[in-house]
Amino acid sequence: MKTQKIKKILITGSSGTIGTRLFETLLERGYQVIGFDKTKNKWRKDLNELTIIGDLLKKEDIRKIPKDINLVIHLAANARVFNLVKNPDLALDNIKSTYNILDFIRKNNIKNIIFPSSREVYGNRKKLVSKEDDVDLTLCESVYSASKISGEVLIYSFAKCYDIKYIICRFSNVYGMYDTSERFIPILMERMKEGKDFEVFGKDKILDFTYIDDCIDGVIKCVENFNKANGNTFNIAKGKGEKLLDIAKTIKKELNSKSKIVIGKSRKGEVIKYVADISKAKKVLKYNPKYSIKKGLELSLQWYSKIYGKK
Repeated sequence: MKTQKIKKILITGSSGTIGTRLFETLLERGYQVIGFDKTKNKWRKDLNELTIIGDLLKKEDIRKIPKDINLVIHLAANARVFNLVKNPDLALDNIKSTYNILDFIRKNNIKNIIFPSSREVYGNRKKLVSKEDDVDLTLCESVYSASKISGEVLIYSFAKCYDIKYIICRFSNVYGMYDTSERFIPILMERMKEGKDFEVFGKDKILDFTYIDDCIDGVIKCVENFNKANGNTFNIAKGKGEKLLDIAKTIKKELNSKSKIVIGKSRKGEVIKYVADISKAKKVLKYNPKYSIKKGLELSLQWYSKIYGKK
């Protein structure tokens, strides 16, 4: 059930994969939603009427945001880990944009924020499964993970200094509709469909893949239970590990592709094994991911077949 307080929501990064799906789902649930992004939405053009085009690094653009917001969901970020290894300035932009949006809500007495962080903050631990208090700063693998850790710390500090309420969600390998980026699953599907060889970076690399609708369900449960869950950090993931090599083989089989799967070494800055302990989210939020990797890939393939079929 919605709280009475949270009625009008701002989503930064609203034209991205998660932003688009969250935007449309919140509208369907009856919330007032405003988007903010550097680019227009290419998937749902009707959402552009509710979207402010701007850059969170520019204070003059931030001033375009209405001040009667009840909750900010700060999705906007440069999120490709290896891209940030090659260009660490992108990580600094993440930190600056998080500070700028926090400063905006401080100045305008907007007391609620949801900050989507990442499983990257756990680094490469010896244990496969990670719960929320397993973060060890010395295991930080990349400047991207450093930017997310910095974002979390900024949230904590603003909460203490300015009485801001928060929930932090740590996502893990979200996949599904509205994503044609160079993330693992969409680029894999595109290359397999075109018969191009595909390199998997790490033979035994195992990660927790989350179908987009499970991710969105987790965020909306945070919205609906905001007062109850205030001050908490949650792993929002499937809670089950999948080998990247197995996913590549599954998609190759489903597409009847002639592509060759090439095994490469893990790249610098990347986490090589991670499974989320989602017991806290289950207990507090009643979060219950519904999509197996099999079903999620099936739905993703259906969506991508429509997109790539148009090329």
